[in-house]
Amino acid sequence: MTTAFVYSAAAFAEIAGCFAFWAWLKLGKSAWWLVPGIAALILFAWLLTRVDTAAAGRAFAAYGGVYIAASLVWLWRIEGVRPDRWDLAGAALCLAGAGVILLAPRSLA
Repeated sequence: MTTAFVYSAAAFAEIAGCFAFWAWLKLGKSAWWLVPGIAALILFAWLLTRVDTAAAGRAFAAYGGVYIAASLVWLWRIEGVRPDRWDLAGAALCLAGAGVILLAPRSLA
């Protein structure tokens, strides 16, 4: 699996899982929302182990930028709130940072 695919899938799984808890606690939905939510969070954790890097912290740090951008897609597509230019600028900065973290040349020492 490519890193971009893994991060995208992980972001969707994490956001969906967290939204299930949000829906239960903040929107008054049934506790049954937690069942697929927990499954989504388990999938999210498993997907992050598929990233091709030796250091978990680096994989998680780079993922953070993707998560931020994906959260804005969720905001727009699922919640119906269009991100503003500041949201988009912030997400672009985060994605640039994620790219630096993940793609920078590393010494083997």
